[in-house]
Amino acid sequence: MARPTFLNKRILLISLLGLTLAGCGGEGQQGPAGSKGPAGPGGAAAPEVMVIQPLQGSAAITQDLPGRLQAVRTAQVRARVEGIVEKRLFTEGSDVKQGQTLFQIDDRSYKATATSAMVDVEVMKAALKRYEPLLPSKAVSQQEYDQAQVKLMQTQAAYTKARIDLENTQVPASISGRIGRALVTEGALVGRGEPTHLATIEQVDPIYANFTQSNAELLRLRKAMQAGKLQQTDQAQLELVLEDGSVYPLPGKLAFSDLAVETETGAVNLRALFPNPKHELLPGQYVRVRFKQGQLDNVLRVPQAAVMASEQGQLVMVVNAENKVEPRPIETAGMSGPDWLVSAGLQGNEKIIIKGLHRARPGSVVQPVSQDATPAGVAADSDSTPANSAKK
Repeated sequence: MARPTFLNKRILLISLLGLTLAGCGGEGQQGPAGSKGPAGPGGAAAPEVMVIQPLQGSAAITQDLPGRLQAVRTAQVRARVEGIVEKRLFTEGSDVKQGQTLFQIDDRSYKATATSAMVDVEVMKAALKRYEPLLPSKAVSQQEYDQAQVKLMQTQAAYTKARIDLENTQVPASISGRIGRALVTEGALVGRGEPTHLATIEQVDPIYANFTQSNAELLRLRKAMQAGKLQQTDQAQLELVLEDGSVYPLPGKLAFSDLAVETETGAVNLRALFPNPKHELLPGQYVRVRFKQGQLDNVLRVPQAAVMASEQGQLVMVVNAENKVEPRPIETAGMSGPDWLVSAGLQGNEKIIIKGLHRARPGSVVQPVSQDATPAGVAADSDSTPANSAKK
C-alpha cells in the first residue's frame, strides 16, 4: 500500500474537522451550555435588552423652555463719601439685614467737620438771641437781624450735611438678602469722584426664572384647544428642571407674561416665581421651565430614552414575536414630563427597548427582559396603565 502523500494528509485532516463541526452544530439554535435564551450570530448567547410596554391613559402635554434665574431684588452697596476703608463688617456670601453696617470708612475728619458746624449753629443762635431785645430800640437794624437769621439757616444746613456725611462713613445694607464678595479691601480709597461699588446684595427667596415661548406655538395650542383636540389644564403650576436633569422639588407659578411679541425673535417673554428657602437656586443659573399646555385622553406614552430620530422621522426599537429587533416608525403629539406621547405607529402591546439599544441592531436576535416597575424618570399618572392591560 502506498504511503500517504502530504496532500492526502491535508485532505484527511480537513475531512475530520468538518465531521467534528457537523456534530457540534446539530442543535442549531442553542447557545453554549448554561446559556439562557436563543443563540445569536456565531452560536453566542443573545444579548439582553430591557423592554417595557407603552402606558395608556390621560396625560398632560408639557413643554420645557430654556431660561435663566434672576434675583427678585438686587442692590449695589456704594460708598457715599470719600475716605479710606477701615473695616469690612460682614462675611462674604452670608445673609445680611437691611440697615446692617457693612463697611466702616475713616470718620475722623467728618467728626471734626460736624463738631465745627454744630458750634457755628450755637454761635448764631446766641447772636440772634442778643439781637432780639435790641431790635425795638433800633440798637440793631432790621437788616442786621435778617442777615443773622440767614446766617443761622446756612450754618444749620452745613451742620445737617456734616452729620449726614458722618453717618455715611458707616455703609449700610439697603435691602435684606445674600451679599456677594467684597469688591474693595481695607485701606482702599473710595468715593473719590463717584460712589465706589463695594459689594452687591441679592434677594433670592423667592427667585425669578425668565424664559420665552414661541408665539407660533401659542397659536397652535389655541387652535388645538378650540378644535377639541386638547383639554385646558391648570397652567399656573410650573416645574423647574435643573442642569443635571433633576426636577426642583418646589413648584413655581407664572408671575408675568409680556403683552407684545418680540419682533426679532417672534417670542413672548415670560417670568415664573419659585420659592428658594434653602438658597439652592442661584442667579444666572441655566434652567428649563416645564409647564402644562393641555391634556390628552387615551394616549400612549413611552420614555424619552426609547425614542430615536432619523431622517425619516422618529422611531422606536421593538422586539417582535421571534425575539428579533424591529424598527417601528412613530408619530408623537408632544411631551409629558420625560415621556413622549405617541399618536400613531403603536398598538399598545409592543415590547419597546429602553436599555441596551447599542446591542439591538435591526434584525438581530435579542433576549427581552421586562422591567418590573416604572423606570426611573418615567412619571406615570395615577390613571395610566400598561396599554394591553387597559384593552383587556
